[in-house]
Amino acid sequence: MNKLAKFLRALDSYHVTDGEKFDLSKFNPDDDGNLGLTKEDGAKLLKDVKAQLQELQDLLYANQTKSMLIILQGMDAAGKDGTIKHVMSGVNPQGVTVTSFKQPGPSELQHGFLWRIHAAAPQVGRIAIFNRSQYEDVLVTRVHPEMLEHEHLPGPLNTPEFWKGRYSDIRHLEHYLNRQGTVVLKFFLHISREEQRERLLERLDVPEKRWKFSPSDMHEREFWNDYTKAYQDAISETARPHAPWIVVPSNHKWYARLVVIGAIIRALKGLNQTAPKPDPEVSKSLDDYRARLMAEKK
Repeated sequence: MNKLAKFLRALDSYHVTDGEKFDLSKFNPDDDGNLGLTKEDGAKLLKDVKAQLQELQDLLYANQTKSMLIILQGMDAAGKDGTIKHVMSGVNPQGVTVTSFKQPGPSELQHGFLWRIHAAAPQVGRIAIFNRSQYEDVLVTRVHPEMLEHEHLPGPLNTPEFWKGRYSDIRHLEHYLNRQGTVVLKFFLHISREEQRERLLERLDVPEKRWKFSPSDMHEREFWNDYTKAYQDAISETARPHAPWIVVPSNHKWYARLVVIGAIIRALKGLNQTAPKPDPEVSKSLDDYRARLMAEKK
């Protein structure tokens, strides 16, 4: 079995489709699949599978019957931006949109928390990438519940019933999108606290990377355990076969990117799409056009 086939088989261990059995502590952020791959092997495999991704995206775009939503979540410095850059660099930008969900503004806060999410969902034939997503509303607001006071919400806030309602709303949206033909893939880029420390230090030590550092990175790092608990709960409550979570071991950036692109390729292959064929009348016209063009050579 070649390296690519072995790697694709290893992906199953990162997929979470049954939240009731999920335990984040069982996932090792330092994992590299135990496949004997080096960083150089990973770079070559990534290059090879990018060609497959491009072909599969072309089929998605041509058929106009399905779409894909890719959600990237993770702690600060987990590698969300880099994953988008390296994994999606080979696709046709006409068929891809990237939305980065920052803290909602005054207008967005006057709508339900899923309003801006649904508005950014992909059209048929397209891939939408969410850099952060609806899950910020059960992660950041879970860790900092005082933020809920700005959301113009009725009823009691920050109660077990409140959070169960939010998880339910997210599950229903993802189920709805799936029934409309959207493949939903949710990636948690899982890094260790020590790895985050090293990446934040790199941003400070390398002058060209200092622009990436935000004082909020240090502030939020103080809530590491709270965020870990929030991710545990969010994944447990929302992992479903039609909207799986992929817990990506991300201490090794090269391996994390392989896991993400491998999961995307496998999901697109599962659609079993082929190039659409024109109806017979259109085909006849195309044959006539070809004959006329060929005749011009003579």
